[in-house]
Amino acid sequence: MPDESKEAVEAVIAGLCAQAPPGGTISPTDAAKALAGSRGENDLGWRAHLGEVRHAAVRLALQGSLVIYRKGRAVDPADFRGVYRIGLPSAE
Repeated sequence: MPDESKEAVEAVIAGLCAQAPPGGTISPTDAAKALAGSRGENDLGWRAHLGEVRHAAVRLALQGSLVIYRKGRAVDPADFRGVYRIGLPSAE
């Protein structure tokens, strides 16, 4: 994946997380849909971006820019499975 594409995915995720209420999270599906929409893709185009979103979320979480949550708890971004959500780190 080209660097500009990685940066675009990261920017979409960061933007959506910033718009979430304090302590709120976003769904990776929301990020994929926003990415597909920004690229002018059809209604189902977002499905192809779920992997990109996951990889970008892991990169950002490893950098400390955001947190990956599973069942309401922060998880190790290098070792998680299943349904997850993405949010900004808490101010604590």
